[in-house]
Amino acid sequence: KVVEVSLTGAVLGGLALAVGILVDEATVEIENIHTQLGKSKSVALAVWNGNHQTAIPRLLAMLCILAVFVPTLFMQGAAKELFYPLSLAVGFAMIGSYILSSTFVPILCVWLLRERSHQAAEAKQSFSLRMFDGWTSSIIGMRWIAVPVYLAISAFLIWFIVPRVGIDIFPKIDAGEFRMKIRAQDGTHIDVTEKLATQVLDSIEESVGAGKIALSLGYVGTVPASFPINAVYQFTRGPEEAILRVAFRDGAGIDTEKLKSELRTKFATQFPNARFSFEPSDIVSEVMSFGSSTPIEVAVRGGSLAENKDFAKKAQTALQSHKRLRDVQIVQSLDYPTVDVRIDREKAGLAGASMDQIGRSVLAATSSSRFVVPNYWPDPKSGIGYQVQVEIPQPLMKSLADLGTVPVLNRDDSPLLLRDVAQITQSTMPGEFDRYNMKRELSLTANLVGSDLGSIARDLTSILNAVKKEDDQAKDLLVKAGEKPGRISYEIRGQIPPLNQMLSGLGAGLILAVISIYLLLTASFQSFRLSLVAISTVPAVIVGAALVLWWTGMTLNIQSFIGTIMGLGVAMANAILVVSFAEQRRMAGEKASLAAKNAASDRLRPVLMTSCAMLAGMIPMAMGLGESGQQTAPLGLAVIGSLVAATLSTLLLLPAVFAFVQSSSSTKSASLHPLDHESKVFTDETNHA
Repeated sequence: KVVEVSLTGAVLGGLALAVGILVDEATVEIENIHTQLGKSKSVALAVWNGNHQTAIPRLLAMLCILAVFVPTLFMQGAAKELFYPLSLAVGFAMIGSYILSSTFVPILCVWLLRERSHQAAEAKQSFSLRMFDGWTSSIIGMRWIAVPVYLAISAFLIWFIVPRVGIDIFPKIDAGEFRMKIRAQDGTHIDVTEKLATQVLDSIEESVGAGKIALSLGYVGTVPASFPINAVYQFTRGPEEAILRVAFRDGAGIDTEKLKSELRTKFATQFPNARFSFEPSDIVSEVMSFGSSTPIEVAVRGGSLAENKDFAKKAQTALQSHKRLRDVQIVQSLDYPTVDVRIDREKAGLAGASMDQIGRSVLAATSSSRFVVPNYWPDPKSGIGYQVQVEIPQPLMKSLADLGTVPVLNRDDSPLLLRDVAQITQSTMPGEFDRYNMKRELSLTANLVGSDLGSIARDLTSILNAVKKEDDQAKDLLVKAGEKPGRISYEIRGQIPPLNQMLSGLGAGLILAVISIYLLLTASFQSFRLSLVAISTVPAVIVGAALVLWWTGMTLNIQSFIGTIMGLGVAMANAILVVSFAEQRRMAGEKASLAAKNAASDRLRPVLMTSCAMLAGMIPMAMGLGESGQQTAPLGLAVIGSLVAATLSTLLLLPAVFAFVQSSSSTKSASLHPLDHESKVFTDETNHA
């Protein structure tokens, strides 16, 4: 209500994502109270000691988790609208969880817990604890080798795996349907296009098998101006175009992408004179394409129409050679068939016919009289008005000779025909003129197959730059020859601009989040070294998430990115607890290696409980259950991969890093406050301002 965000799927997803870490706040609190009960006869005192020991570490953990969601504030456009509410949901849930675990949970513990001995429980856990202590002691003993090897392996895996994961805006899903645009030869009659669309549907049913198509929708020709259909959602340029949408039955077992590849090959031989292009069928892809009919669109502008056409043809040839691009087409019809009627004004004037009369006659004959003389007939019975229009049946207008017989002026002796005052020939012209900032432009569209959007974006930029360089070199020669050719520029549209926008925003936000976490930990620990120790689990988080995404064939997208930073937040929370307890023991007089081992043993149970609770909540999401499961599965997989790696590194490697860094550190306070008893500049003066 305060931030004016409604309860949407993103908000509910944020709460589902945060449920594990919400339990973590109370888990850490109750587990530490449980430990203190074995050291005190008073339940209230044990609760107070347990709350006092974890209050600051839990606060730091909460702030670090909030900090990792800073990148969502730097998102732009649709991505921000989707994930900004998710971040707010996680943030407010974390704040509420910390407040309740610091106030309400201790009160309940005082009311409900009873004094009891923990010797039996400790005896049952002794074997597992001894085994864990043996592992940590061995790794800490080899810390001079273990820590460099850990960092080197993490760096190598990040370098090797992350570039191979791929980058997308959203996860690719199989919606169980597809949308296809058919383009027959320019100028094809709508009846012929309709027959072609029917044949295509029959061919699709033949390929998938009878009874597997649940629904098929088609629209042939242009959308009339009287129809309330926004061209953003459905746009066709003429009677030669048709749009088909085919949905399959549940459980049909059809791989949509594989079917598309088969249909491309099949249609190339079955319908050689038609062009086919598959368009986004799910709402997310349609929105993120921002009006483009395909994920990739290139706008060419700057020169004359002929120069733009030449550049577009070269770019089309270059893009068609890329093995991951399909359906590379120039959007506009460049050679649309026309009938060129050249009127001899002198003959028309001598015959007594005006240009207006001739134009109206030709328009009524080739189209309809409704465009020049709108007539309506009111039904006297119902009062409903019907439009009355006159037109020559299209089957009767088959040739230029038929058009020449159209009367343009009625005379007493004989009507004046069009052929008497005009020369009629066949010609071609662009079927559509598109302009951007008053400049004519042409557009290229393409689909990608078997590749992520990030890789295609790099290849596309490289190809277009090469074509532009070649074109500029040719234009330079023309300039030297004294001509003034137009310089061509291009603009990439579709899903690539929002992808670049998302990456730049997330990159800046992630850097700011890491810096914020580091400064926050430095201010709390009063040590740059301890801050480095706490964030030493970050490489393991990245490696774990990247390994799982690579192994499952997922890409780095907004969903998996959110899952990774959530895993990073949980890793930081666990690391802060281990480092805080280890430093408390070291400051109490224990050696750094012993303090690290004991802190890991003390935090073993809460860390495992937190991780297991989080993993249990993410498994259903990672399995992709439900209608939107394919969209959220990368998020769950990223959380699982990063959390497993973070848990192992926190319990086994973090103690070694702590001992590695803090083995030679002083136990003196770094405080410079003159009234701090542990400060090296402490003064005993009682008279101070």
